[in-house]
Amino acid sequence: MSHHPSYVMTALCTAGGIAGYARSRSVPSLVAGVGVGAMYGVASYLIKENKYYGHETGVAASVILASSMVPKAIRSRKPIPVTFAVCSVATGLYYSKKIIEYW
Repeated sequence: MSHHPSYVMTALCTAGGIAGYARSRSVPSLVAGVGVGAMYGVASYLIKENKYYGHETGVAASVILASSMVPKAIRSRKPIPVTFAVCSVATGLYYSKKIIEYW
């Protein structure tokens, strides 16, 4: 059950990167979206298979996404950056909680 947030974030990040590229031909958006989406995908796989560092990978992906989207959300106040910022912070907090519960 713990892997479901990563699956959702995988889909959101990948779709967001593709949409950013389609809208403005922004290659950095495509690379970042697919890259962070892949990190969330790896995290969900690791968590689902009960392997080591799944939750930590989810936190790392959340930190990377939040570090770029939170300042953009504050600056622009547009719905897409705000949505990604809130989702990345929420997912990071959830996986941080899971790590603390484990230890």
